Amino acid sequence: MVGTTIGANAAWLGQQATYFTEDKDDHIYNELVKAIVEHRLLPGSKLPEEALAETFGVSRTGIRRVLQRLAAVQLVTHLPKRGALVTTPGQDEAANVFQTRKMLECANLPRVVAACREEHLLAMEGIVAQEQQAHRDQDGAAAIRLSAAFHVQLQAIAGNHVLTEMVSQLTLRSSLVIAVYGAPWQQGCRCHDHSDLLALLLRKDCTALVEHMARHFDDIVANLRFNDGADETPDFARIFAKTGLQEPL
Repeated sequence: MVGTTIGANAAWLGQQATYFTEDKDDHIYNELVKAIVEHRLLPGSKLPEEALAETFGVSRTGIRRVLQRLAAVQLVTHLPKRGALVTTPGQDEAANVFQTRKMLECANLPRVVAACREEHLLAMEGIVAQEQQAHRDQDGAAAIRLSAAFHVQLQAIAGNHVLTEMVSQLTLRSSLVIAVYGAPWQQGCRCHDHSDLLALLLRKDCTALVEHMARHFDDIVANLRFNDGADETPDFARIFAKTGLQEPL
């Protein structure tokens, strides 16, 4: 369906999609996913149950359930004697995440081109326009979110929900990689690349589209730099000041 997404990041992409029920665990889960993907919670950040429970006004048991769900999608890592932290991808994992995306997304593009209709193009144009505005406004969080939305929605055109779900999950892990190894200016993808990809899709030039997408991922990897992630407890009260959830379980 045009304009919708599937998978664990449906809510943070800001599309008109409902994947989770609106219980408290899901609310907290989605808020943490957003904060991680938008680089408000950086890789290596400690996620102590007590501090999060106080921030969200829920029990530690509820927070523990959410952290387990985040660990299942590899956004959180549990370490002995250190507790839960936002996952810090290693160098090999960082390269493999984008290599896998390159293989999946490029391989699916012929199906995307074959299935693409005018309504799909209009939806993609809307995402690109919003992404360009986010870059002009220097709104890094929105730029990251919309960059991921572009890739997920592009692949969704083909109608393969399993592949779209895989790409959706990989965009979450890509954000962790960029948070750790990206240059200071790197906020999602370069939006002019997405404009170029969209122009090729409009022309239904499948060969050029695949080649450009491959270069797109190669350029992202080429701009990654290795450095240390954060290793401190974030200010949860500031990060989640407007979540609207302050009732005990």
